[in-house]
Amino acid sequence: MAAPLCPALHWEQQRAADIICLLTLYRPLLDAYVIDFFTEGLWAQLPLPWQTALATATPPQLAGLLGGQGGPGAAWPLSLLAFAAAARALAFPRGRLGVSPRPPCQSTRLHPLLRRHVKPKKQHEIRRLGKLLQRLTQATGCDRVVDVGAGQGHLSRFLAFGLGLSVTAVEGDGRLASMAERFDRELLRELGKTGVPGNEGPPRRHQTAPCHRPSSPLAPRGPHHVAGRLDPGAPWGEFLLPPDPPGPGPATRNPLGGPGGSEGGQRVLVTGLHACGDLSPALLRHFARSPAVAAVASVACCYMKLSAPPEHPGSSPGYPLSAWVAKLPGHELSYRAREAACHALEEYAGRLRGESGCLRAHCYRAVLETLIRAADPSKKRPGVQTVKKAHALSFPQYARLGLPRVGLDPAAISLDSEAVGAMLEQQHKVVAFFSLTLLLAPLVETLILLDRLLYLREQGFQCALVPLFDPRFSPRNLVLVAARAPLGTVLSGLDEDSSEDEDTGVAEPSGEKQSPPAPSVRHEPQ
Repeated sequence: MAAPLCPALHWEQQRAADIICLLTLYRPLLDAYVIDFFTEGLWAQLPLPWQTALATATPPQLAGLLGGQGGPGAAWPLSLLAFAAAARALAFPRGRLGVSPRPPCQSTRLHPLLRRHVKPKKQHEIRRLGKLLQRLTQATGCDRVVDVGAGQGHLSRFLAFGLGLSVTAVEGDGRLASMAERFDRELLRELGKTGVPGNEGPPRRHQTAPCHRPSSPLAPRGPHHVAGRLDPGAPWGEFLLPPDPPGPGPATRNPLGGPGGSEGGQRVLVTGLHACGDLSPALLRHFARSPAVAAVASVACCYMKLSAPPEHPGSSPGYPLSAWVAKLPGHELSYRAREAACHALEEYAGRLRGESGCLRAHCYRAVLETLIRAADPSKKRPGVQTVKKAHALSFPQYARLGLPRVGLDPAAISLDSEAVGAMLEQQHKVVAFFSLTLLLAPLVETLILLDRLLYLREQGFQCALVPLFDPRFSPRNLVLVAARAPLGTVLSGLDEDSSEDEDTGVAEPSGEKQSPPAPSVRHEPQ
């Protein structure tokens, strides 16, 4: 059903149009791969005043350019300042940064049993998204949640055991679905040992930060796991395809029934935490076509995996979704542009401020690309698996590890020639160029998410984009919330939830060793 044009819709349409205009002006920068820095002469493509200023800029000054502070002693050309200011103004706000650059080792807001197998970053995400979904259940009167792309079931487990919701977890990889069921059984065994479901769980050790509120008792009912893939083109009642790879058990029929409800006909909420590529737009399409889906909360990732014309002719595109964006000239986004949207601007700015040795990695890869193409012109941007701790290696050491991965013999290539040395001396230029491309990355993400917001608004739904996670350790932090009921009460309480979660934690894991925080998503060709 088409909705009358409202002020919010008009403002969002204008923002999308303005973003496309800016991206069109800087399309060469947007579509450039930093690994082509030397092979395609990317530095020479910048305006001469920019080259002059950037050639002498220090990493902290570049960090200031990314963050809008200017940097100590920086003197930027007005055209560069205007570009940076426009990019920041049009990008969707990513929320207030927390005090800590990384999440606590363990969240005291989660029950100890729900922290098992869960890295700190994920603990932060499942608690924040879980509280949002809890508010959605209260606003819609619907306590049944379908978690699509559930992975190992961490979010589903928190929703079911921690918040007492009825949860169906759908995962396309049968092995992950089986692992999630195993984790559920472990948790239930621990609850059984206590004699009372939901007590404190195993004791915590080495606590250094006070827990301001004790974790709530756990409910004794876990999520129901289903191994199946979502079919974007099928009606909701038929939306499951067999898992790939299949799980060990028999195929499960679609537990959601149809059209759009659960087996008993009740309404459902649908969510996807970092639903990859076309999975996020598929969730929105199913929400729009199925009245029994009361609301959806979608956190996207992996934009480069979206199907987009003309790359996938004949299929329902993952971008654009809205009629408005689809008709705007220049709305197309290349694979490289969508890939850039997955970068973590805040983390890179932190590296610049600290003048981290990791900054040399892009220069190493760009020099390696030059050597690869000189040895075999048919190899253009070949995939080179990530060289661990590349920044701690000399370039010859790095190249000896990277060249065999593309079928080249390092012994046949000079790795310490004057030409190689001259390129390595331009590391500061490579860093500066990459920093410029990062200014455009939030704009691309904003356009993709605005397109989804407009798609829902065009059909009359209540919806909002919310920066739910701390962007410094959860770069894909924007959640798209849509419902068939007003969202005012849902959104008004999020600040309260955020203040409760702010920088609390314990120093060490409880009962088992935890992995260190995962690095932010990177999708730069290696």
